[in-house]
Amino acid sequence: MGNAAHKSYDVVIVGGAIYGSSVAWWLTQMKGFDGRILVVERDPTYEFASTSHTNSCIRQQFSNRLNIQISRFGAEFIKGFRGFMGGDPEVPNLVLQSYGYMYLADTPEFAETLRESQAIQAAEGAHTRHMTRDQIAAEYPFYQLDDVLAANHNLVDEGYFDGGTMFDWFKRMARRNGVEYIHDEVTAMSLNAAGTGVASVTLKSGDTIACGTVVNASGPRAAATAQMAGIDLPVRPRKRYTFIFDAANPLDRDLPLTIDPSGVHMRSEGKYYLAGCPPDEDPDVAPDDFGFDHSLWQEKVWPIVATRVPAFEQVKVINEWVGHYAYNTFDQNAVVGRHTKVANFVFVNGFSGHGLQQSPALGRGVAEQIAYGEYRTLDLAPFGFNRIENQYKFMENAVI
Repeated sequence: MGNAAHKSYDVVIVGGAIYGSSVAWWLTQMKGFDGRILVVERDPTYEFASTSHTNSCIRQQFSNRLNIQISRFGAEFIKGFRGFMGGDPEVPNLVLQSYGYMYLADTPEFAETLRESQAIQAAEGAHTRHMTRDQIAAEYPFYQLDDVLAANHNLVDEGYFDGGTMFDWFKRMARRNGVEYIHDEVTAMSLNAAGTGVASVTLKSGDTIACGTVVNASGPRAAATAQMAGIDLPVRPRKRYTFIFDAANPLDRDLPLTIDPSGVHMRSEGKYYLAGCPPDEDPDVAPDDFGFDHSLWQEKVWPIVATRVPAFEQVKVINEWVGHYAYNTFDQNAVVGRHTKVANFVFVNGFSGHGLQQSPALGRGVAEQIAYGEYRTLDLAPFGFNRIENQYKFMENAVI
């Protein structure tokens, strides 16, 4: 545990993984903002952070215009990463491997939903195509398509990128620009007399830190952090499983990130392949529960993978892991911005699996909100906490 250099900070960020570090770095890019920033991280190895278990994908294929705009900026940020980071030749160029998401529809209703989503995506500048079964078969002959009616696919700015490197440089550059990181844990918050703001945070080490703004960047632990300020936040850890497998008969072309109607997804992963899925029963779990269900591969994932791609009849799992979604049980979308009453408590939570790809745009938006009191690029107001209070859901059909 390290002690903070000061007793008071303009911004205290609770959690230093992808969102804590994105917000911290973006704050250093806000013209005219020169506040003191502290990032408190309970595990600086990030071994159990959702960031460390991500599949590092980005897609344009959402049904809500704002989510599409967020991903459009995400792709721009990834492709121009070194420039955004100030042009330092030490910063690597990130590659976006655009093999695209392939959403397969097996009912007329889902095919129509895909068609409607494609029109919205195209209107926002995305290159999504709505495909017939024959078109899919012509371009990707390895699929078994007997039950498939249509699909959406996009080969531009959609696929895999190195999220670990992006996170590493958010953190490095934030530090280089004066952000302070400490290994400690926020255990309590004290509100002002009116209950309209967090006056200070208490750390596990015993220190009390006065703060101008608190940012909840606690991933799957977000609800516990909000509770310290007396706020109920419907974000819970949910398990998501990933399997890396080798195929005896590898495909002759990239496997798009294929979302089977069953909910199982799979894609190319270098010379190997990756598959994943939620469990059939998807309960909230403890943030430190990483117990693995070893029956899932044999009973659910492999039968679907081998049925959809018959070449995968002979495969061997070479790695597997379980990570946590910070799952927003209200509507499976982000909760971003200031609390309605505790006005200096800022959310950047509940991404439900979209977190890594949305971190460039939402980190920027939260930094704008803190520095200027308003969103200046994308209007993120629809993600506000008030929708939970008002029971008004953020509508997004394309949740994996």
